[in-house]
Amino acid sequence: FGADVIHGFRTIFPVPIATASSWDVELITSLAHMAAVEAKTAGVNWFYSPMVDIARDPRWGRCTEGAGEDPYLGAAIARAYIRGYQGADLSSPESVAACVKHFAAYGAAEAGRDYNTTDMSEIRLRQVYLPPYKAAVDAGSATVMSSFNVLNGVPATANPFLMKTILRSEWGFDGPVVSDYTAVM
Repeated sequence: FGADVIHGFRTIFPVPIATASSWDVELITSLAHMAAVEAKTAGVNWFYSPMVDIARDPRWGRCTEGAGEDPYLGAAIARAYIRGYQGADLSSPESVAACVKHFAAYGAAEAGRDYNTTDMSEIRLRQVYLPPYKAAVDAGSATVMSSFNVLNGVPATANPFLMKTILRSEWGFDGPVVSDYTAVM
């Protein structure tokens, strides 16, 4: 069973933007691990988290779910969540599979409107928006969730540049990719 665990399971922690502002990656790893341990006791073994979208428009309603606007901090926080959720071994009774989301550039939706289109250069995509996803994949994220948005005119869920060129070929990710809610529709 999977669950959208954003800031704790039974024990609720400050929202991710708040914990990220501490720059304390060991604390975040510990909080993520505690959420994993609590969730496993309830039969949940997959988290639709961490949300690693870079958010630079405060009008976007999901800003609180991520680490903010800085790619360096976002990457450090992404690694911390993966380590906390999954630990060293996914077969451990204290591990849950992570699902890094929303791949990619969902936080750059025009006018800060959820599910809106995103139009950006490849340079900005690679330098600003992709580093946290790459960090999560490199840290061993078990799964990836595609985003709702359209990136440069192509829906992210079916975007061969994102899914094949970057995620599969360049980064070597061979795990499952799931769509977000009604993204396919």
